[in-house]
Amino acid sequence: MTREDLTAWALSTGWRVIGGHPSLSKPQKPGDAIVRLNCKATVVNVEIRKPSGKWEKVSGANYPAITAGEDGGPPQGLGLDRIPSLGRLMQDNRDAMVFR
Repeated sequence: MTREDLTAWALSTGWRVIGGHPSLSKPQKPGDAIVRLNCKATVVNVEIRKPSGKWEKVSGANYPAITAGEDGGPPQGLGLDRIPSLGRLMQDNRDAMVFR
């Protein structure tokens, strides 16, 4: 996948661009990102914001190592499956976009 493919997938599944990165937020605080995809020139990192406000890298991969998920699911090789309750957070963000 390319950076553009990954961004397109993220935006179509409930992610929003916050601070220049595709991000997920808590439904109670839609402007506060808690998970983001930090897309760099050759790699993309999945980062989670700690309560202290610092971003912690959870996983990452080179773009060629990332493949599209089946049936529009999360891309494989990026480590999104290791984040507990990511699917629920994505659903909450999709719902928030519909009802806004």
